[in-house]
Amino acid sequence: MLKTKKPSVSKSKKVPTKAKAENVATEVKSAPLVKKEQGLTISVVGIDGKVKGKMALPKELFGAKVNKQLLAQAVRVYLANQRVGGASTKTRGEVEGSTRKIYRQKGTGRARHGGIRAPIFVGGGIVFGPKPKDFHLQMPSKMKKAALASALTSQLTAGNIIVVDGLETLEPKTKIFADVLRKIGLGKKTLLIVPKDAEHIVRSTRNLATVENMVFQNLHTYAVLAHDKIIFTKHALGSVHK
Repeated sequence: MLKTKKPSVSKSKKVPTKAKAENVATEVKSAPLVKKEQGLTISVVGIDGKVKGKMALPKELFGAKVNKQLLAQAVRVYLANQRVGGASTKTRGEVEGSTRKIYRQKGTGRARHGGIRAPIFVGGGIVFGPKPKDFHLQMPSKMKKAALASALTSQLTAGNIIVVDGLETLEPKTKIFADVLRKIGLGKKTLLIVPKDAEHIVRSTRNLATVENMVFQNLHTYAVLAHDKIIFTKHALGSVHK
């Protein structure tokens, strides 16, 4: 008789024992917890150019997502709003002069003319000349804030933002401030952000050709992008949190 093979029975998966299950549970419990994301910080430099400590930065301003399209729009709106659009010329109906016919219509052999205020004559009106125009463009406040945050974040990522402490203690002289800013890291075009009550800092640095002063409340996207170095005083940056 032929021997028939017994049908193979599939082996069932191994069930972990109670001891192994307890070991897995203890490993999960002993696993380190995920650390929370640390906030943004920046080094604070003294007037001698050396690092004195660190300062926290608001993440909504210095840790935003950089939106290049929004930055371009903010710059275009700012530049458009700087246009005065006040150029104006007078038409033949606005210039001074008589309205009488300068000579008779026929018989003189000359071209036919009416008034002396025609554009063809000296002192006459201007044809298709410029007129006052409003170039003002509007941008929602939320978009302005987002564009400013994108600009600050991009400059911080590029390492162009410096925080300095101690400018308030300096003697208000341009030469002294120029030496201190040179130690800190003066750029070809530097934007110095000062608090509202720092008039002596403004007076001492306004004669420096490469430095522009601005209060943080007046800061805008174009100013941030147009300068290669942005220096915040510690008090000015501290007022951002308020």
